[in-house]
Amino acid sequence: MVLPRPTTPDPRFPASAFVGEAVPFQVTAFREGHDAIGVHVRLISPSGAESLHRLTALGDGFDRWRVGVAPLEQGLWSFRFEAFGDDFATWQHAADVKIAAGVDTSLMRESGALLFLRAAAEKSRPAAERRALTDAAASLRDAERDDTAALAIVRDAYFASVFAARPLQSLLTVGPELSLLVERERAGVGAWYEFFPRSEGARRLKDGTVKSGNFRTAKNRLPAVSAMGFDVLYLPPIHPIGTLNRKGPNNTLTAGPGDPGSPWAIGSAAGGHDAVHPELGTLADFRAFVRAAAAEGLEVALDLALQAAPDHPWVTAHPEWFTTLPDGSIAYAENPPKKYQDIYPINFDNDPEGIRAEVLRIVRHWIAQGVKIFRVDNPHTKPLQFWEWLIGAVTAEHPDVVFLAEAFTRPAPLQALAYSGFQQSYSYFTWRNTKTELEEFFRWISDETADFMRPNLFVNTPDILTEYLQYGGRPAYKIRAALAATAGASYGVYAGYELFENVARPGSEENIDNEKYEYKLRDWAGAEAAGDSLAPYLTRLNEIRRAHPALRQLRGLTVHWSDDEAILVYSKHLPAELSPDGVADTIIVVANVDPHSTRQTMVHIDSTAFGVPRGHDYDVEDLVTGARWTWNQDAFVRLDAFAEPVHILHVKGSR
Repeated sequence: MVLPRPTTPDPRFPASAFVGEAVPFQVTAFREGHDAIGVHVRLISPSGAESLHRLTALGDGFDRWRVGVAPLEQGLWSFRFEAFGDDFATWQHAADVKIAAGVDTSLMRESGALLFLRAAAEKSRPAAERRALTDAAASLRDAERDDTAALAIVRDAYFASVFAARPLQSLLTVGPELSLLVERERAGVGAWYEFFPRSEGARRLKDGTVKSGNFRTAKNRLPAVSAMGFDVLYLPPIHPIGTLNRKGPNNTLTAGPGDPGSPWAIGSAAGGHDAVHPELGTLADFRAFVRAAAAEGLEVALDLALQAAPDHPWVTAHPEWFTTLPDGSIAYAENPPKKYQDIYPINFDNDPEGIRAEVLRIVRHWIAQGVKIFRVDNPHTKPLQFWEWLIGAVTAEHPDVVFLAEAFTRPAPLQALAYSGFQQSYSYFTWRNTKTELEEFFRWISDETADFMRPNLFVNTPDILTEYLQYGGRPAYKIRAALAATAGASYGVYAGYELFENVARPGSEENIDNEKYEYKLRDWAGAEAAGDSLAPYLTRLNEIRRAHPALRQLRGLTVHWSDDEAILVYSKHLPAELSPDGVADTIIVVANVDPHSTRQTMVHIDSTAFGVPRGHDYDVEDLVTGARWTWNQDAFVRLDAFAEPVHILHVKGSR
């Protein structure tokens, strides 16, 4: 046996899943000659419960076997594959061929009788089953029963099911013990919404200055976020903001008296990473905000940005935690061509033990305030060993804590962060816009890396306003939201997306008048009342996600074909045996990824991916418009980017 899954590129780390995830257990197994084999996977839950699951041959010519299992217990599971000679299947095949041809019939009948009696002797089988096996053996030996009657026993579905459930095994081969870390559902599934609490409830005074919002005013926005169907509310850093080198509007180097600065420039005389910005309130106000969010069905995710403003208390107390340049100054952060003069990155090579102790103290502090989700800023610029240690230490104490990596980086470090412990990660989804790019990306996230990496498909961030959104108009916003909400088990939206904020700072891929450096005063209700908001569409997407468990899975995605270079087609399928309600669920997404046109073409669906035989009709319902059609393997579509650029179709009768 070779090539087992689930697994990670580095065997030191376990594969990962979340509670209720449909996990494919797959292995390559074969033997010499033509005798049949069977394969099991033996699972041992964290509480010690053991279960055995029979794998099915994929029949692809590569000797691959697979079974899907949805683990329901959180913790570290162990599993191993077991391959064996399937003595009944070997006999059944030979007997079916030979008895029908009149070849070696007596030998085949006696061989079968011996197998049935061997099975009947197993005390673990039910009494009724043992009697049926004994009677069948007698019939095979009965000279007065002709070969037609014997062939009926060979082909009897009851006996096939009996031996499938409890196979007669020989030549058992046991694979190595492997591990699967099963985490809580939110580690893999969720709709995220990001807002700056200082902007929620901020108001412009008569003198033109802006009074900051705070946790108390931001609570007023919670019902609207919840009503849109989001699960997680992510807050940028809420700590005191440095005054030295504070940035002004649009990342300018000079800040005016009323400019709030970037929340990522953490630390001032008012405190550091364990403090709340005085304008936002107190720790008690933050705890009240977390409780109010929970009452609305929202979990609060907090930013963990391991860096410091020049006036952070760390700079004085621990100058060794930073990089000192030859001229005696401390190096500030850079991400060319961007420069962050208001931020000092930490040098993890200096005093690693001291840094570890301080960061662990900070994380524990915010867990004590009710935070169980951390969005980590630029983790790929810190040592992997640090994250492996920190996440391991935190989750050993608090298994429900989730870490999201803001890792817009190359595939190798992105994947290494995942199997080092990060439950989720940002990805290059924001820059995958064409049909070909998206097909490749969706195959990658749903299969190649799904054993250990879970992308969170954010459509935008305070740092990212792609050219697709800048120039694609309102259709682009619909298209990207629909793709993110249906292709990924987790996706995210930064506030303002629903207002189609698409004007970039010249020469950049971020919004002009960026909220990182100033307050944003938005009229949410007015925009929605005027029909000028994407909020109803986002609400519908989240309603669809909650109603359809296939969309809350990372795996189960199949890319289909269309005859148009801008029409992307894929399905998400969850079979009945793995579905939480025991009912199969299938969604087909057909998207016009060209936001500037109307496209019409033929799409070609491999319906076997969701249990409908090729060539058979099936009914679909568009969950956005309510339209219904009967489809087959070939169907005509017409998608107007300026009306409804995406079909989200529920398949009736999938299995």
